[in-house]
Amino acid sequence: MLGVILIIMSFPTLSSMNFSGTLSPKIGVLSNLTSLTLKGNGITGEIPKEFGNLSSLTSLDLESNRLTGEIPSSLGNLKNLQFLTLSKNNLSGSVPQSISGLPKLINLFLDSNDLSGEVPDLLFNIPIYNFAGNRLNCGENFPYPCVSNGNDSGTTKKSKVGIIVGVVGGILVVLLFGGLLLFLYKRRQKGYKGDVFVDVEGEVDQRIAFGQLTRFAWRELQLATDSFSEKNVLGQGGFGKVYKGVLLDNTKVAVKRLIDFESPGGDAAFQREVEMISVAVHRNLLRLIGFCTTPTERLLVYPYMPNLSVAYRLREVKPGEPVLDWPQRKRIALGAARGLEYLHGHCNPKIIHRDVKAANVLLDEDFEAVVGDFGLAKLVDVRRTDVTTQVRGTMGHIAPEYLSTGKSSERTDVFGYGIMLLELVTGQRAIDFSRLEDEDDVLLLDYVKKLEREKNLDAIVDHNLNKNYNMEDVEAMIQVALLCTQASPEDRPAMLEVVRMLEGEGLAERWEEWQHIEVTRRQEYERLQRRFDWGEDSLHNQVAIELSGGR
Repeated sequence: MLGVILIIMSFPTLSSMNFSGTLSPKIGVLSNLTSLTLKGNGITGEIPKEFGNLSSLTSLDLESNRLTGEIPSSLGNLKNLQFLTLSKNNLSGSVPQSISGLPKLINLFLDSNDLSGEVPDLLFNIPIYNFAGNRLNCGENFPYPCVSNGNDSGTTKKSKVGIIVGVVGGILVVLLFGGLLLFLYKRRQKGYKGDVFVDVEGEVDQRIAFGQLTRFAWRELQLATDSFSEKNVLGQGGFGKVYKGVLLDNTKVAVKRLIDFESPGGDAAFQREVEMISVAVHRNLLRLIGFCTTPTERLLVYPYMPNLSVAYRLREVKPGEPVLDWPQRKRIALGAARGLEYLHGHCNPKIIHRDVKAANVLLDEDFEAVVGDFGLAKLVDVRRTDVTTQVRGTMGHIAPEYLSTGKSSERTDVFGYGIMLLELVTGQRAIDFSRLEDEDDVLLLDYVKKLEREKNLDAIVDHNLNKNYNMEDVEAMIQVALLCTQASPEDRPAMLEVVRMLEGEGLAERWEEWQHIEVTRRQEYERLQRRFDWGEDSLHNQVAIELSGGR
């Protein structure tokens, strides 16, 4: 919260800045602050009693946050206060008697809270007030109305004056408290003091918003994840571990701790890539909340997905937990396709995922597909934009051309998506050595291709579905998957076409075309095989004749 204090000193009006966390008692040291507006943020916790030390304050606006607890009676010490707005929070308890003694108060809004009890009589003499939306004794049960009939235009004029005064006061605060800033900096220590986060050495010492992103202090994320405890690990992949965390405002998050990052441009380069990822906003893409960087750490913070991943729901559910039914699987397939299509076709520059798989498709509270981990390949290797020095991905999901050349494109994502569709249909892993026991193919793709050629589709479908599925739907999804996993990237459909095929448009024509090509290829392969076999037999015969010698 130290960074928040510094911002408040320079910019006393901070409406709708997406701030979260709690109000620091340290703000109470700013005794010359004249205006403080934090309206429309996500601030939680109580109003610190130390706010009563802001003796120069003329305007305090904390409307539309998530504040709880009682209104501190210490606000009665603010003898210069003219405007007090605490509307639309979750404040409880009674209205402090001390507020009625504020001699300059002309505007009081306490509406839409959970306040109770009696309103002090003197507060009804204030020109503009609003106590509605509480459990207070006014209106029919009290001789005064809950809302005054003050002049709105007069209020607007007075509010503008208050804002002007506040801005001027803010400038004076910066000049008068330069020494205080220096004092606070010198007192910084590693660790956590009260609810003020002090960052580790080398880390930016502010928890501030970068557009839609928040830069978190490392200590805050350490506390949220219980020091990155193994019991909080949600998953692990090629980019690092993911930990469940709970912030101080009780917001549940998922914290990804990156490994193997290489950022020649340092923190600035990493931040640019993070901001690029944050611009990709779609209902089927995992939203990035914020990040944290230190000389040795790179962390990303996402919303916590209560239903975890598709991979978990297919293969790791605990006894008693429901498995994904067929309608859910169809919806997941389409949602993930739409998310990837957005990355490929609507982001500038376009984003290549490079690790599409069931484990990276998450499920929100409504079991809607949310594609995660996109853009991370560039975060851990920003030296080149089209070629990575290390192939990123998961075996069984990686397209053959990516393995051989290291070059990725949209079509490498299409291949991974096709494998994910097969995971949805079969419930099986992309590589499973246990299939060797039944003399089946280790690779899921080869296993499905074989059964599809034999028209044995029932053997493909996940047995956990208990035959509760539509065979036409199953066949269509398998066809889309096989089109997506063709060996040649040029033959694979773009994700936009995949979306259309899943919606029932153009699949039959594309499948018929592919079948014709496959038959031709298979015939050519068999012809070459026969030719090889014939050549091998002829060679053996020739060798036998030569060894027998002349007769």
